[in-house]
Amino acid sequence: MTDNSALDPEDRKIVTLARSARARNGVAEGAAVRDDTGRTYVAGTVELASLKLSALQTAVAMAVASGAKSLEAAAVVTDAESASEQDRAAVRDLGGPRTPVLVAGVDGTVRSTVTAG
Repeated sequence: MTDNSALDPEDRKIVTLARSARARNGVAEGAAVRDDTGRTYVAGTVELASLKLSALQTAVAMAVASGAKSLEAAAVVTDAESASEQDRAAVRDLGGPRTPVLVAGVDGTVRSTVTAG
């Protein structure tokens, strides 16, 4: 576990936004990404009969649709132990392999930080 008070304020912000998206929408996961200009994009899990996207995939898609050229960081609030390979691939596609992905529990406590790798 990571002491959230030790996080960079901008990283704390995306964890808080991800947690809020999860709670507000009543979905399994919430996510937020920060682009290279500091703009943030927030999303929840999408589960339709014809479309299923994780929260992190949706946040990356929102960033791309809004014109983001790169990512600085990503955060996901989830019950899972880590970010899935598909989630990390979406972050990697826009941010590169070294982009940090903060993985937090539903209480907002960051459990780990992995790279998009």
